[in-house]
Amino acid sequence: MQSLTPQQIVKELDRYIVGQPEAKRAVAIALRNRYRRQQLPEEVRADVLPKNIMMIGPTGVGKTEVARRMAKMIDAPFIKVEATKFTEVGYVGRDVESIIRDLVDASVSELQEERTTSVREQAEAIAKEKLLNYVLKPLGSKEGGEAAAEVVAAKSRQETARMRRQRKVMAEMLANGQIEDRIIEIELEVEEGYAPVMEFVGGLSPEDMTEALQDLASAMSNSRKRMRSLPVREARRVLTQEESAKLIDWDEVVEQATKRVEERGVVFLVEIDKIVSKGSDSRESADVSREGVQRDLLPIVEGSNVQTRYGSIKTDHILFIAAGSFYGSKPSDLIPELQGRFPLRVELQSLTAEDFVRILTEPENALLKQYQLLLGTEGVVLDFTKDGIEEMAKSAMLINERSENIGARRLNTVVEKVLDKVSFDAAELEEKTVVIDRAYVLNELGALLKNEDLSRYIL
Repeated sequence: MQSLTPQQIVKELDRYIVGQPEAKRAVAIALRNRYRRQQLPEEVRADVLPKNIMMIGPTGVGKTEVARRMAKMIDAPFIKVEATKFTEVGYVGRDVESIIRDLVDASVSELQEERTTSVREQAEAIAKEKLLNYVLKPLGSKEGGEAAAEVVAAKSRQETARMRRQRKVMAEMLANGQIEDRIIEIELEVEEGYAPVMEFVGGLSPEDMTEALQDLASAMSNSRKRMRSLPVREARRVLTQEESAKLIDWDEVVEQATKRVEERGVVFLVEIDKIVSKGSDSRESADVSREGVQRDLLPIVEGSNVQTRYGSIKTDHILFIAAGSFYGSKPSDLIPELQGRFPLRVELQSLTAEDFVRILTEPENALLKQYQLLLGTEGVVLDFTKDGIEEMAKSAMLINERSENIGARRLNTVVEKVLDKVSFDAAELEEKTVVIDRAYVLNELGALLKNEDLSRYIL
């Protein structure tokens, strides 16, 4: 973060997202403020809270991508949730505190994967030796694992030399993949994962309590050794996975994962406009997925302690980014208290045909680049001309105007339709270079674009 200035953060976001400079500036400042806070004295640091952001704009303009790329840039625990999936406390459904529990679960899984990668080489070496013992076991040794060494030590020098030669030959066969399909019997030991924390507290919903009980039952049921017959290739994978789990310090994983959530966690709350109470009608006002959810969000967004299976999590310094189109409503329709929890407002602009052209070509993960790579695996070379790209962008804009405006997501539909024949016949094409120009695009989309009713259902 020391090297990621706001200007550099915006530059990094520009590699993947076209336009929306205000949204990029807002998240860049929010990220930089996290670094600045870490440089403050301990007694001041706790009082500096993040400034949560509310993104306002139509669908398909880049709200989710800005938030996702921002979190990935700093390797922060990130979760995207829909506000409409929650109900207020006391009703059947998901309560808002499950957001934090899911965020912690995601952080633990991510850190576990990192630790597994770091010990993989060591785990593979251990698994290789164990696999060799299991392969040799039917060839003369009555014991496997460590007991095999004791049996070998008791043999005569001649027998020991013979077994060493046999072990060397078998090791070469394993390394060369000559016995991958041989069935062997291996003993699976207990996976010493992190034991779930069973805290019967009021913060856990019924479904979360059930999940915790299932985890505990699973941990108890696996607390014994069992034998399995597997092909060598599968046994290698299972043994490597088992040894990796043993080499990981699970207490340290959980401690670091929860700290990451509290210091760097990012929650992206979409469809925030859908929990607005639309009127004074009592049935609408009593909707348990609307104003009640807003009230339940207040303490979490402002800062509170949430009980999870890994202990209590403080939400004071988690960054919340809310997003909504606010079509038919406005941010001021949210309850005043929740409005105050999102002090920064950013309005994202609708995309133009020129933006669509840039989206198709400029980002590092641009859609046309993806299709060129995909079909390149079958030897097909896609040559997109300038007028062809412009025609696809123009067609996407036209369809958005005629039907629902889903922003840049419409490009996926248009490009897929244009390349439908090429994708289907790629393996059998005699001419491997395909030029996608304006004439080609119109030939594939012409009939649909002329028939408005038909394009409504297909595009």
